[in-house]
Amino acid sequence: MSLIKSISGIRGTIGGKVREGLNPVDIVRFTAAFATIVRQNFNNKSNKIVVGRDARISGEMVNHLVSGTLMGMGFDVVNIGLATTPTTELAVIMEKAAGGVILTASHNPRQWNALKLLNDSGEFLNASEGEKVLQIAENENFMFTEVDNLGKYYEKFAYDDKHIENVLSLQLVDVESIKEANFSVAIDCVNSVGGIIIPKLLDSLGVKHIEKLFCQPNGQFPHNPEPLPENLTDISNFIKNNKIDVGFVVDPDVDRLAIVCENGEMFGEEYTLVSVADYVLSHTVGNTVSNLSSTRALSDITAHYGGNYAAAAVGEVNVVSKMKEINAIIGGEGNGGVIYPASHYGRDALVGIALFLTHLAKSKKTVSQLKNSYPQYFISKNKIELTPEIDVDNILFQIKEKYKSFEINDIDGVKIDFPDGWVHLRKSNTEPIIRIYSEAQSVAKADAFALQIIEEIQKIIFSK
Repeated sequence: MSLIKSISGIRGTIGGKVREGLNPVDIVRFTAAFATIVRQNFNNKSNKIVVGRDARISGEMVNHLVSGTLMGMGFDVVNIGLATTPTTELAVIMEKAAGGVILTASHNPRQWNALKLLNDSGEFLNASEGEKVLQIAENENFMFTEVDNLGKYYEKFAYDDKHIENVLSLQLVDVESIKEANFSVAIDCVNSVGGIIIPKLLDSLGVKHIEKLFCQPNGQFPHNPEPLPENLTDISNFIKNNKIDVGFVVDPDVDRLAIVCENGEMFGEEYTLVSVADYVLSHTVGNTVSNLSSTRALSDITAHYGGNYAAAAVGEVNVVSKMKEINAIIGGEGNGGVIYPASHYGRDALVGIALFLTHLAKSKKTVSQLKNSYPQYFISKNKIELTPEIDVDNILFQIKEKYKSFEINDIDGVKIDFPDGWVHLRKSNTEPIIRIYSEAQSVAKADAFALQIIEEIQKIIFSK
């Protein structure tokens, strides 16, 4: 059993002993702790908390526990049912709620689930707020309400339509151009909530030819749900064999977007944000933000249009904070996460699809031609499994010392900027691993950077 408590929420495998997995007792503890923070910190004018969930098998069980606990803490629950992460974020804003809970473990396998916690702006809790939730849960320092003050329960299942209306209202989304392009589109929604909302969105955008792969929201993931190239062979082969113009793949909670070219090749998750930013910046000059593990191509594109680029620590809340700080007009993460403040401050695959299709239609290019028009970088993504005896802080310190002659950024792990590429190593917020990302202008060079650092880390581990 696993239980990971981080800035990304409370994530764990279903079952197990108390405090060792995501089981009913721990779900109640963390939900009650969150409700305590909401009562103390957020908009006291509202007594509502929005709850949405992806299609995981454990979702219904977790939903009952979370909703009942929130009612037991005196909050009214607005259950929006099967809903994406960005839909739930928007629902918090539209309901003028005091907070929200999204029941999803994002790209993790079927045995996982999680509580993603939102403030009254529909944004993830910051590090300080998240730490307070963990402390309250650990000490069980919460108080349930008496019978006369129990919260009420409401069901509102219209937020998919409201989310789509929000996307269609964006000034840079051009439905007529998309209709005129007459695209054929294939989608892989990994049998989760994307299978409900993505076809609706495409239909609203005027796409007539939609091929659906794995769009039954039953939680039975047909492949590893993380939208990486090695997991997307089905849609890749389908597109090649059926002459489809573009493919879209989302993760179980639809905040990440991967794009597949007309030839079946991957557009690259890193270039989801790059391409959308290219379109947005071509119409609205401004600043951009991505995290330290994201491609340099966004910085290049931003400079081309006269804007300023800034890097943030990994994690959506960190990217959003930096975007607000520099008044960025678009930002996100290199995992296919697009954050467009004109809609809301959250990664949103629906916004990404609508802006990308508009860009594609107006460019008169194929998807592969569009990809080839951008600065070409290659990222190598690697990891080292952690065991309890590994001292991650010592590893990071020694790596930083060894490469101190190069430009170092240590706001989140250690990033080393070499003249011809970079390496970023950091402890994951969601898994017991050290992530090692590297980038260069060739696959071989990016892999070589990663191998170099991995060998250094292994020397440190085995030198004890």
